[in-house]
Amino acid sequence: MTRKHSARLGKYRIPLPGSAILRITIGVLLVLGGCLGFLPVLGFWMAPLGLVVLSIDLPFARRWRRRAEVWWGNRRQARRRHKSRHNKKRGRE
Repeated sequence: MTRKHSARLGKYRIPLPGSAILRITIGVLLVLGGCLGFLPVLGFWMAPLGLVVLSIDLPFARRWRRRAEVWWGNRRQARRRHKSRHNKKRGRE
């Protein structure tokens, strides 16, 4: 039985093909399309999505994605703490 692969972006799951070669091809094309984001049809959003797709099969992309996830989680946590402290000082809680 083959494993179902998908990319998770926030609360959304995007199904991906079972073939590693096809996933890598899609990921590379998305990254290249993201580099051409100034063109009308393509967008800069394609580059990070391509790295997420590549992170399923390529260790260097997986490490990059994991670092980005940890950084983003720490950033969100710090902003929430700062916001709650700010609201306590102003008596809004």
